[in-house]
Amino acid sequence: MTDFAIHANNVVKKFGDFTAIDDINLRVPKGTIYGFLGLNGCGKSTTIRVLTGLLTPTSGSVKVLGLDIPKQSEQLRIKIGYMTQKFSLYDDLTVEENLTFIGQIFGLPGKTLAKRLNEQLHIYGLDQRRKQQVGWMSGGQKQRLSLAAATMHKPELLFLDEPTSAVDPQNRREFWEQLFDLSDQGTTILVTTHYMDEAERCHRLAIMESGFICADDEPETLMNNMGVNIVEARADNLRQLKEKVMKHAEIRSAAQLGIRLRILIQQQVTHPIEWLKTMFPELANAELNLARPSLEDVFVTVTGKGRQ
Repeated sequence: MTDFAIHANNVVKKFGDFTAIDDINLRVPKGTIYGFLGLNGCGKSTTIRVLTGLLTPTSGSVKVLGLDIPKQSEQLRIKIGYMTQKFSLYDDLTVEENLTFIGQIFGLPGKTLAKRLNEQLHIYGLDQRRKQQVGWMSGGQKQRLSLAAATMHKPELLFLDEPTSAVDPQNRREFWEQLFDLSDQGTTILVTTHYMDEAERCHRLAIMESGFICADDEPETLMNNMGVNIVEARADNLRQLKEKVMKHAEIRSAAQLGIRLRILIQQQVTHPIEWLKTMFPELANAELNLARPSLEDVFVTVTGKGRQ
């Protein structure tokens, strides 16, 4: 048996003349949380639909949990869970009725279903809401219910498509703790997101742009191998300073963070602080400090101008 839950080779998906996925390769190790980071429309959701068999690739091969997709999509269905960005359960049913219905769809027998229902209500903090009509629940409560429904049948592989786009930071944090619990129990999770802090939580991460995978590695490795040095400058007239530094080929990008300008400088500049002071006299007496890379830095480095 392979150590990969997902193994995709040279996958292309076209809609007429439009290429939504362009020659992507994926290796998702079992039991890990693998992230897709990218802007809306970059191909993340299309990739998930191809991997689940909902869409047939134009070319390339896909194996998921050892099954050929889309040929064996029906066998795959009972092995996976799928949680979409849009809440897709029934507002006019109670929490208990929704989970019971999902369990019945996956063929859980009576006693097993009752036991699993109680487990899920406890795990996701819905015990006290089992009789509540779902339409009256908050966004965070609906999110927990969606995850409980997606994992009712104990799937080997869980697909999450922008699962936290409509909830507050506290609920997002709690949601991710639940994902780590699932991963620790052996569930493989593939999650799409456009939140940088969320992507940094993944064990491994692919950055997508316009159907391409621009980078694929552990978040820490991606940050350490950017090929730039980062300097934060505290100075006057930051907007004018940004416009001036961006005219130099050695500058990969610059962005204002409050009272500081965060400047990404190509690594061939061996002494970036001294170089900045030499090139820009207004920085001679400014406060300049080397900074730790962030995932946002990685994103702007491998996308945008980097792909032009």
